[in-house]
Amino acid sequence: MIDWDDIRYFLAVARGGSVRAAAGHLGVNHSTVLRRIAQLEEHLGTHMFEKLPAGYRLTAAGEEILEFANQMEASSRQLETRVFGRDQGVRGLLRVTLPPFLATHLLMPDLADFARMHPEIEMEVLPTGAIANLTNREADIAIRIVLDRETLPPNLHGLPGPALSSGIYMSRDRLTAWRADAADPVRWIVINNNGLPGWARCGEVHATGAPFRTPDAEAQIVAARQGIGMTKLPCFVGDADPLLARVPGTDLHRHGTLWFLTQGETRKTKRVRLFTEFVSRRLAAYAPLLAGLSVSRD
Repeated sequence: MIDWDDIRYFLAVARGGSVRAAAGHLGVNHSTVLRRIAQLEEHLGTHMFEKLPAGYRLTAAGEEILEFANQMEASSRQLETRVFGRDQGVRGLLRVTLPPFLATHLLMPDLADFARMHPEIEMEVLPTGAIANLTNREADIAIRIVLDRETLPPNLHGLPGPALSSGIYMSRDRLTAWRADAADPVRWIVINNNGLPGWARCGEVHATGAPFRTPDAEAQIVAARQGIGMTKLPCFVGDADPLLARVPGTDLHRHGTLWFLTQGETRKTKRVRLFTEFVSRRLAAYAPLLAGLSVSRD
C-alpha cells in the first residue's frame, strides 16, 4: 500500500519545484523531504524527479503519478470534509478568517464573548484579506467583503450580512486648524501609488502636499491622527475614532457587503452554526455603523 503521507511530500515538491520549497510548506526539514521522496520512489520502482540547477522537474513517470496523486488528494479532502460535516459536537477547532480591520476594530470583543461562551471550542482567528481555500479546510468560515454576489464561488455557501461603506477622514485637530487657515499642507495618506478614487477628491479640503504612503493600514490611521492629512477608511473605523472626523463635503462610498462563506458540508457542524448565528446577530446590531449611518460628531 502507498503511504498517503509520502504522496503529500511528492505533491509538495512537484508544486514547489524544489525540496527547500516543499520543506517550508510542510514545516519539516530538508532531509525529511528527501527521505520521503526516496521512500516513495523505492516503493514504486521509478524515479519521479530530475534534479536540475534550477530545482526539481518531474520525469514522465512523475507526470503520470502526479495525475493520480491529485485525485488521491481530492478524495482525501472530500472524505475529511464529509466526516467534519457530520460532527455535531461543540468541542474542537474552529478556524475563522476575516479582514484585519474587522477583527481589530470591530469584532474582537464579540469574538472574545463567543470564546467565553464556548470554552470547549479552540478558536483560530486569521486576520487577512487573502483568499482561503475552504474546501481544503484552510478555514472553516470566511467573513469577506463582497462587491458583487455573482463573483462568489459556486461551491461555497454564502450568507449575506450588513452593507459596508467607506469615507474620507482626517484628524479633528487638523480639520480645526484647516478651518482657521493654517498654512501647513494637507497630504493624501495612501497605501500605494494608485492613490485614491475620484469620489474621494470631492471634499472641501484639498490636498496640497506630496502623498504620504504606507502599505500598513494601522499606520495610515496613526498618520491621520497625527495630522499628516486625509485617508480613506471604513466608516466603522473612522466614525468610531474620537480623534478623527469625516472631511467636510465628502460622500460615503459603498464598499461592499459582508458575507459569511462556508463549504457545504462544513456549515452543518454545530460549532460553525453557533459561530455564524452569533456573529450574524452582532453584525446586524452594527449595521448603522458599518454603513456610515451612525450619528456624526461634527
